[in-house]
Amino acid sequence: MIQAVIIDDEKKCVSLLKHLVDNYCPEIQVVAVAHSALEGIAIIKTWKPGLVFLDIEMPDKTGFELLNSLQDIDFQVIFTTAYDHYAIKAIRFSALDYLLKPIDLNDLKEALLRLDKKQSTANRLNNIDMLVQNIRSLQPNFSKITLSTQEGLVILQVNEIVYCQASGAYTLFFLKNKEKVTASRILKEYEDLLKEHNFFRVHNSWLVNMNEIRKYVKGDGGYVVMSNGDEVQVSKRKKDEFLEILNK
Repeated sequence: MIQAVIIDDEKKCVSLLKHLVDNYCPEIQVVAVAHSALEGIAIIKTWKPGLVFLDIEMPDKTGFELLNSLQDIDFQVIFTTAYDHYAIKAIRFSALDYLLKPIDLNDLKEALLRLDKKQSTANRLNNIDMLVQNIRSLQPNFSKITLSTQEGLVILQVNEIVYCQASGAYTLFFLKNKEKVTASRILKEYEDLLKEHNFFRVHNSWLVNMNEIRKYVKGDGGYVVMSNGDEVQVSKRKKDEFLEILNK
């Protein structure tokens, strides 16, 4: 069983989340709650939890500032937040997780299933460090992305990616240096993250970096030749939209 703490200044949100965890998530035990960042730091040091549910916006410190003030982060983090496009994108680019308020039970269960219980402390620190860099940069288009793999974390420059390929519950990343990285999330999640970086889903199985296309060959859907020489099929359904974007 994983011991968890909840840090959130909104008491109703704390009560709802604790109710959901206590009644529907038997693998998690909420051992303490805090209603401010300063209280949160104290209960983290006291309880040394395996999981922290952390609100982003609190009066005394943000959740990001709380994490940045800790020397050792040997716990998993799931952020809780009202909708904030910038913060959510920063969280996802850092391979971390979040729940939107009011918290939905199914979303909670899915986030708990995604917890990497084998992740090392060093990798957790890398996640948080990447998040803090993204937040501090004040740029909506982040230049780096963190991928969760079976071995740990891989941090890539977005412009290193030539294309991505779906592989069941995994995504294969093909890079300019000819290396391949297998990430532990589905292609749709990376499509949502990378579409603002000029990536396009040319096929149900492929997401390509439009900047790395070297040739388009006509056909029913046709195919593209990428900068690394690989050929990637374009689906008939996506062909017209793809060619319109390519021509621009």
